[in-house]
Amino acid sequence: MGVRIVDIEAFLKAIPKVSLHLHLMGSVQAQTAVELCKKHNVSLPDFDEPEDLYDYPDIYKFLHMYDNTALGIIDRDDFARIAYETLTEAAEHNVRYREMSFNPTTHMAAGVSYETCVDGLIDGINAAQTDHGVECKLIAAVNRMESPELAVEMVETLLAHPREEVIGIGMDYAEANFPPEVFWKSYRMAERAGYRLTAHQAEDASPRNIETCLDLLGCDRVDHGYHVVEDEAVMRRCRDEGVVFTCTPVSTAWVYFNDDFDNHPISQMREFGLKISLDCDDPPMFKTDPTNDMVMAHNHMGFEVEDFRQSMLNGIDGAWIGEPDKRAMRRQWADEFDALATRLEQ
Repeated sequence: MGVRIVDIEAFLKAIPKVSLHLHLMGSVQAQTAVELCKKHNVSLPDFDEPEDLYDYPDIYKFLHMYDNTALGIIDRDDFARIAYETLTEAAEHNVRYREMSFNPTTHMAAGVSYETCVDGLIDGINAAQTDHGVECKLIAAVNRMESPELAVEMVETLLAHPREEVIGIGMDYAEANFPPEVFWKSYRMAERAGYRLTAHQAEDASPRNIETCLDLLGCDRVDHGYHVVEDEAVMRRCRDEGVVFTCTPVSTAWVYFNDDFDNHPISQMREFGLKISLDCDDPPMFKTDPTNDMVMAHNHMGFEVEDFRQSMLNGIDGAWIGEPDKRAMRRQWADEFDALATRLEQ
């Protein structure tokens, strides 16, 4: 007998999921951060409970904590632990496939070798797949607040130490005042080497950055992209070209839209027909999870059952996997989704 679906939250937790927008450091549980920082004698701000670490007034304080937490992740076993823990939580929400971003330069700046970092993550990924059946690949992300030269060095490091689990590069950290075009060289190098490409664009800057992402950097999907709604021509282009946007309601409502979920641009993007794939960004740091972000999209952004089905299919379309696997996933997952939806209606 299958799980009895009694409400929308249970339904959204049960449906199969693709996860294309999650950051490794943002997925470290607060208790784990405390334990690893204590292990390596890294000081943390004063707190009463571990979860208090993840209370911050703005994006820059968030990024400071994000970087500070990274200082406590040093050993190969540390990286294995954090990867395993976030994938274990993902499996509890029926995430079947994830492409997870990590910032090699952040850890290398702390004195950790790239090999220690990536091989520890792969250890955790393999253990989670064995124990929970969730598959995960890695995206090496450029910190756009650092120099274009460092981004080139990062790609050179990837080329010198190839791992089949590292399948693409991305771009993250604060977007305002850090335009994407300066990173063209690192993206061109990665593309020539066969890596797939994405980037955080128009999260807190102009829709022009989306055009730069598509035309200059060569990206085949966009992370966030909310300010696309300010330019109908760019929206129309993205809709017509089938560009997948990986959107995260909870984290961005807090950071950029004053917790105004009802007027979040995701609603307008959905209504215009853009291909949206929902995810949860930095779940413990924003006190969310893969199901909760969908619940918020349902409660505040007009997403109904068919929209979640389309989000699932959009995620499969945007995933960096082969077409035969995509066809099998679309067929099998759609059947599962429809069976769950039928039980929800009943």
